[in-house]
Amino acid sequence: MRTQSVDSPPRPPVPAPARWAAWLTLCSALLLVLVAARWHPLMALDGDIAETTHRWAVDEPGLTQTFRILTDWVWDPWTMRLLCAAAVVWLLWRHAARRTALWLVLATALGTALQQGLKAAVDRARPVWPDPVDSAHYSAYPSGHAMTCTVVCGLLLYLLHRHGVGRTVWRTAVAVAVVSVLGVGLTRVWLGVHWASDVVGGWLLGAALVALAVLAHRRWASGRPEGAAD
Repeated sequence: MRTQSVDSPPRPPVPAPARWAAWLTLCSALLLVLVAARWHPLMALDGDIAETTHRWAVDEPGLTQTFRILTDWVWDPWTMRLLCAAAVVWLLWRHAARRTALWLVLATALGTALQQGLKAAVDRARPVWPDPVDSAHYSAYPSGHAMTCTVVCGLLLYLLHRHGVGRTVWRTAVAVAVVSVLGVGLTRVWLGVHWASDVVGGWLLGAALVALAVLAHRRWASGRPEGAAD
């Protein structure tokens, strides 16, 4: 069995956010390449899913209207940004955490800039239907709703965990976040305004950004002098 050399100290373990960021970034890049290249198996799968869910949406107008309310009001990107703004106020008012508040604003803004840049670069057309149940603007990939919800929910969960909220609040927050992230993806596909891979791409990119933001915040916090104000 090999022994560790005295001149070669053991490498420090890679932080969990760094591992998650690496894997999520890799998966995001792979899916981006497949979408940009219009890889036939993925396009065919997207088409099959879209046709099936659109048929259901037309056949179930009540459920479709509920999904429109959820996606246009509850899980809309601007609703998510307002929630983020409320968290910024909470950080400043209750904790005087000016730097963390700035970190939250910058991470959310970076997510918006990234998804808009990718939409322009990929320029993927949205599904087109003779009998649409909803409409949307801009290019399809990635889903802005899915990515924004993932980024905001992920960052807010990290802040709640960091500030040590109670078990009931934590479990409730996790449940709401999971339902919101999965739910907004479902509504975008159901309403026929996104392909399934648009939503998956939004989830992956959003989760990668959250992991990178958490890693950056932890490194910044660990490098500060003991007792320094945030």
